[in-house]
Amino acid sequence: MIELYTDSTPNGFKISIALEELELEYKAHNVDFSVNEQKTPEFLALNPNGKIPVIIDRDNDDFIVIESGAILLYLAEKTGKLLPTNSKERSEVIQWLMWQMSSLGPMFGQLLVFAVPYENRLPEATQRYQKETLRLLQVLDKRLEEREFIIGNQHTITDIACFPWVRMTQRAQIPLSGCPNLNRWFQSLAARSAYQRGLAVPGDKPEEKRLQGFKAATVGIGS
Repeated sequence: MIELYTDSTPNGFKISIALEELELEYKAHNVDFSVNEQKTPEFLALNPNGKIPVIIDRDNDDFIVIESGAILLYLAEKTGKLLPTNSKERSEVIQWLMWQMSSLGPMFGQLLVFAVPYENRLPEATQRYQKETLRLLQVLDKRLEEREFIIGNQHTITDIACFPWVRMTQRAQIPLSGCPNLNRWFQSLAARSAYQRGLAVPGDKPEEKRLQGFKAATVGIGS
């Protein structure tokens, strides 16, 4: 069994969606950012960096894996699913996974930080990250031209990694009307039952509590 430590964030959703797609038995534990549970000694013993998600593989000597991209790779390799065996296709999956981890996630994350906790008090910073986020969405839209999924016609961990961040366009009020390929891909994945179940983990929260947790987890906002 897999034990998942998570919260309702894009990086957390990656893993709950993957676990549902892979049909692995798991138990989810909610790490409540609003009360700094990610900074407790118990959680830091699992991940010294104090971030979610974290998994413990009880079937593999209680092996701990941190970082969402590394967890996706671990689960795909454990099951032999969602990761092609062909060396070139496998490399493509990893390339686009790294793109999400280094570009789409961080840029979108910074946009949300300056737009929400900082309440756009630094408009130049908000505009900088909004412009870069829009550029990255257009990169992904171009990639999905004449492709069902990011890696051709194969649903992989790369789709799972990108989906929760693209979903944040709704929260940031960024329309996907200018990215028709991306919108088609997003709607198709959103209709998958495993994605819907994964997005229900660890459970929805009132907007006030969600914002409180976001501020508490943001560097420089709260402590």
